[in-house]
Amino acid sequence: MAKNILLHVTGSISAYKACALVSLLTKKGYDVRVMPSHDSLEFVGAASFEGLSHHKVETAMFGNDDPIPHIHLAQNWADLILVYPASADCINRMACGLSDDLFGAVFLANNFQKPVLIAPAMNTNMFRHPAVQESIQKLERWGCVILPCGEGELACGTKGEGRLIEPQEAFEWIEKSL
Repeated sequence: MAKNILLHVTGSISAYKACALVSLLTKKGYDVRVMPSHDSLEFVGAASFEGLSHHKVETAMFGNDDPIPHIHLAQNWADLILVYPASADCINRMACGLSDDLFGAVFLANNFQKPVLIAPAMNTNMFRHPAVQESIQKLERWGCVILPCGEGELACGTKGEGRLIEPQEAFEWIEKSL
């Protein structure tokens, strides 16, 4: 039986890597539903995610066929939730328990019944900022798995940690977590 992966994509220049991950997962037999943030759709269009996943993207709490999508997706559908890439904003929002969008509500509705993997991606200074580091530590204490950051050249032209791990490495973490 295929495993169901709920993928939240945040507004990061590395959002394009999520397309490669969706493609890899579907080729390996996983059923993937993509929940892009509004900002991520500035980097990668909904049509790309829909074509690769064979599902409409999940973006809204209301106006869906499902009147309570956050409950259905978190508790009944997903076998694993992955945030790839996870921006500083998303990490801090998760640690605060904010649920004013679909993903925030899904995160709370899941309440760690299913694995939650978070792949940070941001500038080195942002990654090292105390707010982000405290949020990461809090999320780990709660039960999230924080995937390692890569090191190297970043989109801003600097070198350092904060680089999103490659799709193949994220895939290996998914396999290990299931």
